[in-house]
Amino acid sequence: MSLRPPKSLASAKRTDNPLLQLETEILEEAVTALGHYGRAAEAALEKLDAAKAAKRETALQAATEAVWAYLIQRELCGLSDHRYIIREMNIPKPVLNRMGAMKRR
Repeated sequence: MSLRPPKSLASAKRTDNPLLQLETEILEEAVTALGHYGRAAEAALEKLDAAKAAKRETALQAATEAVWAYLIQRELCGLSDHRYIIREMNIPKPVLNRMGAMKRR
């Protein structure tokens, strides 16, 4: 996925302004990571929905970790209001209740 700089910065050439080039590359990496974690969370939630009773606990833990990682990445990108994502991804209450809890290994 590629990003365009805002129109206010579009007149400056990327090669002429090293700081702008660096900022653009950082944004590209952040957006790529956000997409990666979002797809991983969606896949884990799908596996949770399809999980049989015997494997539900494992799927629930995996979904919790994937959703938590996605929400943390969103916060790193400056997106701190998660209500829309929780509603749109239909994240179940058991997943939300477990987020942040550490499992002993």
